[in-house]
Amino acid sequence: MNTGSIAFMIVSSALVFFMTPGLAFFYGGLGRRKNVISTMMMSFVPIGIAVLMWVVLGYSLSFSGEHLLVGNLGAFLMNGVSETTSTKGYEIPDMLFAIYQMMFSIITVGIATGSIVGRMRFSPLLIWIPLWLLLVYYPLAHMVWGGGLLAQLGALDFAGGNVVHISSGVAGLVLSLMVGKRYDHERVAFRPHNVPFVLLGTAVLAFGWIGFNSGSALAANHIAVHAFVTTVVSAATGMLSWLFIEKMISNKPTLVGASTGLVAGLVAITPGAGYVTIGAALVSGALVSPVCYFAISVLKKKIGYDDTLDAFGCHGVGGIFGGLLTALFTSPDLTPEAGNVGLFFGSTHLLIATIIAITFTILWSGTVTWLLLSVIKKFQPLRVSERDEVRGLDDSEHEETAYPTFLGLDT
Repeated sequence: MNTGSIAFMIVSSALVFFMTPGLAFFYGGLGRRKNVISTMMMSFVPIGIAVLMWVVLGYSLSFSGEHLLVGNLGAFLMNGVSETTSTKGYEIPDMLFAIYQMMFSIITVGIATGSIVGRMRFSPLLIWIPLWLLLVYYPLAHMVWGGGLLAQLGALDFAGGNVVHISSGVAGLVLSLMVGKRYDHERVAFRPHNVPFVLLGTAVLAFGWIGFNSGSALAANHIAVHAFVTTVVSAATGMLSWLFIEKMISNKPTLVGASTGLVAGLVAITPGAGYVTIGAALVSGALVSPVCYFAISVLKKKIGYDDTLDAFGCHGVGGIFGGLLTALFTSPDLTPEAGNVGLFFGSTHLLIATIIAITFTILWSGTVTWLLLSVIKKFQPLRVSERDEVRGLDDSEHEETAYPTFLGLDT
C-alpha cells in the first residue's frame, strides 16, 4: 500500500461525490423556476439509492467474478473487501477502490434525469433508478472495468465514456421518448431560470471532474498528472469552441453556452484522459462542441424528441465522440496494453473494439431502459397530469417552493 496514493484516492472519491450536488445546481439553473426543486431532487436523490445498492450488491456485481456480462455476489454487503490490502494489484486497498467506484454510479444515474425534468412523476423515477443500476450500470461496469466482455475485446475506457456518459445519455433519450414531450414543447421559448446556478454547477462539476479523471489512474502517479492536464485542456478548448460557434451563429456568446461547452469538453476527454496526448485533448475539446451543438440545436429538432436539459445531446453524443477519438489517438506511450493503440498510430484493433463497445452500450442501455419503463408504466403513470405540469412539479410533487415570494406564472 502507498499512503500517498491512498490520500489521493480519498480526495478523488470526495471530488466525484461532490459532482452530484454540482449536477443538481447545473440542471436546476437550466430548468424552469416552478420545477427547480423537482429538477434538483431528481439528480440528488440517487445519492441515497446508489450508495445503499452499491454496498449491498453493486460492487460485487461490478467487480467480483470473471463472467462475461456481470459479476457475482461474492462481495455481498462488502463481505471480504479489505481495508488494508489490494487483491487487484493496486496501491490502494480494495475498500477504497470500491468507495471510489461507488461515486461513479451515483453521478451516472443523475445525468439521465435531466432529460425528463418538468413532467415525470417522482415515484416511478424512484422505481426506475435502482432497477437501471442493477440491470444496466453494474453489468456495464463489469464488462468494461471488471474484466468482462468489452474489456476482453480490447475496448479502452479510462474514466467512463461508455460506462457513465453513453449509458446515461442513451437512457435519457429513451426516458424522454417514453415519458413524452412537455405539453408546451416548441410552443413556448424556454430559458434557463437561474444562470448563476448554471455557472455554480459547472464550477463544481469541473472541480469534481479532476477527481473523476485523474483519480481513474488509481494512484498518485504520472498517469494521474497526465489525466489532469488533458482534462483541463479539453474543458478549456470546449468552452472557447462553443463560444466561437455562438458568436458566428447569433453574435451573442452566452454564459450558458460557455458552461455547456466546458462540460462537453470534459465529457469528450473522459474515455481517453490517461491514454491520449495533450494535443489530442486540445482537438477533443475543439471538435466536441460543434458536434454537441449540432445534436442539441439541429438533430433534436429534426428527430422531434424532448430531451429537456440535453442529457443525450451533451453526454450521450459527447461520450460517443470522445470514445471514437480515444480509438484514434491512444498513444503507444500511454496505452495500458502494449500494441492496443489508436488508428493514427497504425492499428485498427482499438477502433473496431471501440465501435463494438459503443454500439453494445447503446443497445444495452437503450433496450433495458425501454423495457423497464414499459413495465413500470403498466402499474402507474410515468408523467404528471397536464394541470400539474402547468402548476409546476415543485408544488404538485413535493409541496416545496424554491422562491416563496414568486407569485406570477412561470413560462
